[in-house]
Order: sequence, then structure tokens, then C-alpha cells
Amino acid sequence: MSIPPAPSARFSRPPERIAFLASPTEIAQKARAKLVESYGDALLDEAEVVVCLGGDGFLLEVLHKVAEHGIPAYGLNCGSVGFLLNTVSDEDLVTRLTRAQASELHPLRMKAVGRDGTRHEGIAFNDVFLFRQTRQAVKIRIEVDQRVRLPELICDGVIVATPAGSTAYNLSAHGPIVPLTANLLPLTPISAFRPRRWRGALLPSNAIVRFTLLEQEKRPCAAVADFLEVRDIAEVIVSEDRSITATILFDPDHGLSERIIAEQFAE
Repeated sequence: MSIPPAPSARFSRPPERIAFLASPTEIAQKARAKLVESYGDALLDEAEVVVCLGGDGFLLEVLHKVAEHGIPAYGLNCGSVGFLLNTVSDEDLVTRLTRAQASELHPLRMKAVGRDGTRHEGIAFNDVFLFRQTRQAVKIRIEVDQRVRLPELICDGVIVATPAGSTAYNLSAHGPIVPLTANLLPLTPISAFRPRRWRGALLPSNAIVRFTLLEQEKRPCAAVADFLEVRDIAEVIVSEDRSITATILFDPDHGLSERIIAEQFAE
């Protein structure tokens, strides 16, 4: 019997070539072995969809691998929070994939210059953040679209998040949750000392943000884009890269947009 796709589903027919990737944890590896036995295991570069078994961090690692190939990812939660993942169940996996709805994400691109002049570049589906390396708070000048908006921020660090990443580190730092369709990027300070009451900003998604480190030798700072960490930085430029699109699949009525809204009403 054919499985009718849900409205706005990714697949018009049941996918046949499924690749399974799992984190190193025992529970994820056991779940993968069981699924491979039932559905086979396609090579990643030949797969129609990749099923990720692990936590949110592992799914982000997989997105970095598959986004450039246009392969959608469907996550099954074998970790803790599982905000970007679906629940594990005994329901037929092909049925779930066929009815799954897609959310598209564009990463941030970080361009960092070290104090020694070296250049580093990376993308982040969650966030780009700067953070002090020593006991000293850092001093950062913030420019948005070549206009200085904050001449000096004294803080532990600062975050630029994607809408999907707005519920992660950004939320922990008391930044706003942003719906996927809002075309906004939250800019959130981490433990701001001066200006004491500055709580950050919401920027248009096409904004270009430049962070310049002040008193660099006295107040060293690191920059992080998902899994790339660069230490002793002098300058960081952050912008959205719409040339890259990652697709995450969710069970109907449990999509990422719904989760972001629900998170704002969580106790």
C-alpha cells in the first residue's frame, strides 16, 4: 500500500535509500544496528535521506557533512534535550519519513582574524560566539553594516545566533527566541558589565556584524562557530550564508517552528 505524503512533506514517495549515522553512545549504536537490519544502509553520497541517532550536537555535526549535498536529515533522539530531533518509536520508519515535514536552515559564516594575522573561516547552524580566555572581561567594538553601534562592550562574550540556535546558548544568556520565518538574528551579550543594562539586539538576517577586540593582549578572546574554535582573535565578521541550505525533517505537528513557539511558553 502506498503511503500518502503529508502536506508540505519533503518526499512525494517513500524513500528507498536511507543512510544511518549514530553517535558513539551505546544506546545510539544499538538503535542504529536495529534500524540497519530492518531497512539496510545506503552510502551517504547515494542516500535520499540520512537518519541521525544521537543528540542535538550530533545532528549539527551531520548537517555540516550533508548540507552541501542537499541531503535532508531526520533525527531520532538518543541524547538528552533533543530539541532538533524526533522521538524514538516503534512506528514504521519509512512511513514517518514519507510524512515528515521539512524546515530549511541557513548557517552563519564566521570570518575571524587572529592577533598574528592568520585568517579562519567556518559556518554555524547554531551560533557564533566570542568568549574571554582569561579572568579578564573582554572589550569589544560592535559594528553593524559598517556603522559602529556600540563603541565598547565590556563582557564575558557575545553571541550571534540563527533562529534555530536562538533556543540554545542564546536563550541561556537571556536572549530572545526567534521564529524561523522572522528573518532576524539575535545579538546577545554574555554577562555584560558595561553598558550594564544592554540586553542585545535583533538584527535583520542580511546584516553584517563586525566585532573588533580592544586591548587584545591584556584581554584575549576566542571565537567559536559550532565546532570551530579560534583563539587569540583580533576581529570577527559574522553574516548569514544563504548559499548553503540544510534541511531537517520533523514528524507532522512537531516541526521546528512549532517547537520554537512552544518553547516560549514552557515553564
